[in-house]
Amino acid sequence: MSDATIQFPSKTGSEIGESFAVKLVLIAIAVAFLAAVLLLPLVVVFMEGFRKGAENFFAAFSDPDTLSAVRLTLLVAAIAVPFNIVFGLAASWAIAKFNFKGKNLLLTLIDLPFSISPVISGLVFILLFSAHGWFGPWLKANNVEIIFATPGIVLATVFVTFPFVARELIPLMQSQGTTEEEAALTLGASGWYTFFYVTLPNIRWALLYGVLLCNARAMGEFGAVSVVSGHIRGLTNTMPLQIEILYNEYNFTAAFAVASLLAGLALVTLVIKSLLEWRYASELAASRRH
Repeated sequence: MSDATIQFPSKTGSEIGESFAVKLVLIAIAVAFLAAVLLLPLVVVFMEGFRKGAENFFAAFSDPDTLSAVRLTLLVAAIAVPFNIVFGLAASWAIAKFNFKGKNLLLTLIDLPFSISPVISGLVFILLFSAHGWFGPWLKANNVEIIFATPGIVLATVFVTFPFVARELIPLMQSQGTTEEEAALTLGASGWYTFFYVTLPNIRWALLYGVLLCNARAMGEFGAVSVVSGHIRGLTNTMPLQIEILYNEYNFTAAFAVASLLAGLALVTLVIKSLLEWRYASELAASRRH
């Protein structure tokens, strides 16, 4: 019997015979879905925020409670994102570059925040650190406040956002293998030198995407933060919580103004990502082929 194998011609999507009408319908469905689910709500948020004019829009941010919510949101993101960068780099390095017992368990734990409700994670922190929780008496005796304070909000935000950086880096680092790192170490490079000048340049775009996603989720997190914050005006309310309070008080202009700011921050993140992709398109393509 001949060892020759039968090769079937490969066909791309433009070669498999769809009619123009089918393509048009599929494109129309996709555009209509995006317009109805994503674009229309976003446009409505900004329209409602500016419905009574720009003066009323900006007046909403003169409220001390709203300003405190904006500052707290930015502070929490500024703490949670760097923490998750360190964790994501360490976890992805360990999983992609080493074989060890418990590797699959670590991967499962990284995905845990994706599979459980943020409200449940908030309740877990209540169980651990509240006045009647496992560590509550010791924390109270040492005048340490976690629940209904900024540290609790940071912990809850870190928990729900820590998979984003790691999950962007792990597949890329696994596909790249360890050849370049081994070569650098063989030539006498130290571990830190190898990381900063060999590994990091190869993963910088995936790291950037992970950071952008992590930052967007950190600023917009509601469920876990709502449970651990206590909704204390001017102290523990982040922007999503402040929006809920303003809306429940029928202060719709202020609610949509704060929502517009939150949406605007997300759009800025998206624009930065798109500009970087356009500016460094060739380098990005090379890193994906690596």
